[in-house]
Amino acid sequence: MSSLTEVLSARQRHAAHQLAARLSDALAVPPPCGTHRGPADTHRPGQSLSKGAAGVAILHGCRARAGLGGWGRAHQWLAHAAGEDISAGPNAGLWHGAPAVAFAITVTAPPGRYPKAEQQLDAAVTALVQTRLQAAAARIAAAARPSRAEFDLVRGLTGLGAYLLHRDPHGPLSRQVLTYLVRLTEPLPADDEAGHAAPGWWTSDIPHGRPADVFRGGHADLGMAHGISGPLALLALAMRQGVTVDGQATAIHRICQWLDAWRYDTPTGPGWPQRVTLTDLRAGRSARTGPTRPSWCYGTPGIARAQQLAAQALGDRDRQRHAEQALTRCLCDPPQLARLTDAALCHGWAGLIATTWCAAGDALSADLGARLPGLLDTLLATVDASRVGQTPGLIDGNAGTALVLHTLATGTSGGWETSLLIN
Repeated sequence: MSSLTEVLSARQRHAAHQLAARLSDALAVPPPCGTHRGPADTHRPGQSLSKGAAGVAILHGCRARAGLGGWGRAHQWLAHAAGEDISAGPNAGLWHGAPAVAFAITVTAPPGRYPKAEQQLDAAVTALVQTRLQAAAARIAAAARPSRAEFDLVRGLTGLGAYLLHRDPHGPLSRQVLTYLVRLTEPLPADDEAGHAAPGWWTSDIPHGRPADVFRGGHADLGMAHGISGPLALLALAMRQGVTVDGQATAIHRICQWLDAWRYDTPTGPGWPQRVTLTDLRAGRSARTGPTRPSWCYGTPGIARAQQLAAQALGDRDRQRHAEQALTRCLCDPPQLARLTDAALCHGWAGLIATTWCAAGDALSADLGARLPGLLDTLLATVDASRVGQTPGLIDGNAGTALVLHTLATGTSGGWETSLLIN
């Protein structure tokens, strides 16, 4: 990553460092417990990577490891995150509950700093993963369709697998999750009389705020946060680390072929729909023909990064080149970039830059790295013009924006990118 830092000017690095410090200072002291509640974090907001203390602890821990700021801030935020009963229930996943706190400690704390807490959290996460795997196996045996929460990055087995790949990559539980994801890619019939073949991740979920009639008969989600690009990235990252199970390469190929089938071309480059409905499946093409918002969670950046990782895992230089070109063309399209309206990791500029940063580090050409200075200037202007310190979290708040600025200014990472499956 340090070589990528060299594409930024000294002025840009200094500005990124100053703004990261400013955002970090605004998040120096944890708020009282019970504040900053979000829709997914109603009962235990501190245990959230998205909007809560667990995510802020990661920011301070990464800065402390780089010699910027003391360890005390990270400790305060970790204590705040663990100050409530740790959740390991249905809503727990990489971004919330026991796995989120465990991930924050693993990324943030010096080894052996919290041995008792780590032991307890490991036990809670292990039990949670085993329960989820058993439920998924029963669902597969019944030939039923999964919910996205079964397999996605935010709450599902992909996110839990991401934590395990970071914590214990060669452990048996990591391999069990990978084996489950291989099974997830096996096709199943769609809900219609013609028996159209649907992928194994075809779900009957109705996306929040979307009309139910559009998704009658199910759909397939393509995004990184809730869709099949997340499992693709995890399977690929594991293979790059030498963690493999039977059928893993076939599963990666199967997902890539699905993404190929639903890619559409526009004058400004290729794109993918956020979701494929039964109507789309019957027609053999997506009703979507224009670019989506270029966010990490659902847009071209996340999908292209997942395919770049898959191409590297398989040694497919043509696919890697196509994935990098798709991301580069997205970054060169001002109307598409104008769809971004905030600075955060999930939906905004910080997520786009973090994804580009990681992709550029693996790229076959310098084209992606060459786009970073302009993207950083936009992020600096966006954050400088906004209010600071209003939203604390990593994924949806200022901690994530500060961490991206810190990463670019210092050329360091720290492992937090696992929460997005971009590295």
